This record gives sequence, structure tokens and C-alpha cells, in this order.
Amino acid sequence: MSRYCQRIMKIYLDNCCLNRPFDDQSQIRIKLETEAKLHIQDKIQQKQLELVWSYILDYENQFNPFEERKNAICKWKKRAVITVSETSDILSKAKSLQKRGLKSKDALHVSCAIGAKCDFFLTTDDLILKKLRDLDEIQVVSPLTFISLWEGIYDNGYRN
Repeated sequence: MSRYCQRIMKIYLDNCCLNRPFDDQSQIRIKLETEAKLHIQDKIQQKQLELVWSYILDYENQFNPFEERKNAICKWKKRAVITVSETSDILSKAKSLQKRGLKSKDALHVSCAIGAKCDFFLTTDDLILKKLRDLDEIQVVSPLTFISLWEGIYDNGYRN
């Protein structure tokens, strides 16, 4: 984890992670993931974490049938330090990730995060978490796991 000590970590939140606060909060897991995601957003606003955005986030969000949710998510794009565009490298990496069993949009999200050299890819999707738990290029974790890891890194000398 020492690679995080000299700079602010870059993170990528996929569409299901961005939408978590809008899900039914009656399940404890969803409520905890929502709280973790909101805590992460606070760290982004405080410039303790850097958010990465992508064209595939824009694409998916434009089809959100709930205008309020769509607008709330779109506002986070303004906080991003990088917006990843489609390139041949992104598409190539996405195709290789699809061979691990990912859906095409999920593969594009992960590929964009890798292309932007993010430290972490955050998702609430169990299938993505399972299929990519051993991915070398990036750590794929839930918001809850990220909070535990980030706080451990921060407590062990990580500073802005």
C-alpha cells in the first residue's frame, strides 16, 4: 500500500455505486453501502480522494429514467479530475475483461478506470466483485471494503 503515500488516490465509482443512495434502504447491506458511498463523496469534496469519470458513465446516466437521480449523478462529473474518453486501448482492454465474464458496459467501466490509472474501482455489483477480485491492474472493491482499506492507509501515513 506504500504506493499511495506520495499522492492522492484516484478512484472510479461505477454506475451501480453512484446509484446506491437511491436504492431501497430497508436492507442493511444497501444502507451500509450507501453510508460508505456518501462518506467517499465527502472525501472527494474535501479533495482527499480524486474522482475519475468516463464516457460510459455519461452514456449510462443519460438513460436513467429518474430525472432527479440523473441530475444528482451528473453533478459528480464536475468533481472529476479526469474524464476518460473512448480509445482503442480502452476498447481492447474491455474486450479482454469480457473474457472474464463481464458484461460489455461493466468491462468498459473497469477498462476506463485502468486507463486512467485509478487505484481503486468501486462497485456494489457482486458479479463484478467476484470476477475481478484477483485483477492485477486495479483493486476492485465495494464501498465498504474501500473505507476499511482507505482508513488503514490513511492511518499508516497516507496524507494529501
